[in-house]
Amino acid sequence: MSKATIYDVAGKARVSLATVSRAINNPEKVKPETRERVLRVIEELGYKPNAFAKGLASRKSTTVAVLVPDMSRASMAEMMNGIADIARVYKYSVLLYILDNEEGHEEDVLKEIVAAQVDGILYLNDEITAKQFDFLRTIKNDYKIPIVLTNTVYPESDDIPSVSIDYEKAGYEITKKLIDEGRKDIFMVSTVRKYMVNDLKEAGYLRAIEAASLTPRIMRTSGRIAINTDHFNEFFRDHKVDGVIAVRDSIAVSFMNVARQNHVRLPDDISVAGFQNTKYAQLARPQLSCVDVPIYDIGAVSMRLLTKLMNEESLEETRVTLEHDLVLRQTTR
Repeated sequence: MSKATIYDVAGKARVSLATVSRAINNPEKVKPETRERVLRVIEELGYKPNAFAKGLASRKSTTVAVLVPDMSRASMAEMMNGIADIARVYKYSVLLYILDNEEGHEEDVLKEIVAAQVDGILYLNDEITAKQFDFLRTIKNDYKIPIVLTNTVYPESDDIPSVSIDYEKAGYEITKKLIDEGRKDIFMVSTVRKYMVNDLKEAGYLRAIEAASLTPRIMRTSGRIAINTDHFNEFFRDHKVDGVIAVRDSIAVSFMNVARQNHVRLPDDISVAGFQNTKYAQLARPQLSCVDVPIYDIGAVSMRLLTKLMNEESLEETRVTLEHDLVLRQTTR
């Protein structure tokens, strides 16, 4: 029995999934030469159309895969709410795939997603490498599965749409805020692991620091409290600091806790700011100033953008940049 899928047919015939489905179910709606090519590939591969293929024609059964790196982050839950709300409007089914840190796990998950015959993919992993991006391109081009990068970007991602904020601009603005307070020794606390959006935050920080003729100071630590607490305690023994910008709210709050244990007054001695404006920022004492990232909207807009791709609608832009804001609370002057 043939194990060929509709994706195999679409890839070899160089057409979309919807075109394969129309060639099977509504042949009069497909150009004769295209229909003949699709039917020839179907015969060559021994593909057996199933209910899924029929669902593509009617759009009654639509499944979206959402690939996330870590559901423990507060921002992920909020983003999933935005995705789920739009998916509910269109009556889409959502399959959630969570990555782990094992070598090659992402490629295995993506192969599983393709085998599941999903209609589209929302890619939320901001730890994206050149190899991973090339694999996404293969899925998009060879299997004709639409993909949207959600709250992440890639330098060469014009052919794969993305939805995010301008993280470089946000990094610049929050750094400029601390500089305008008169802070001179400002640290950017980033992660040891490489994330695309953190690279952009750092680029904005460096632009503001260099424009003010200050010394750039980037500290890299873990997002895990048990690890970064030790790092921060060592940090206070060896460094002069009057400003800190953390790439995540949770890291900023972790830093604040250690600062207070070291009898540092916020914001009198040090101004602290985070990124995202999650629940951590509001629950912290004092409440944390931060870049407000519209997490829910990023999820919702990404889902809507993917809907257009799945319906083969034209896009006005492939890089959607949403507005961000600075929320100033009690950890800055």
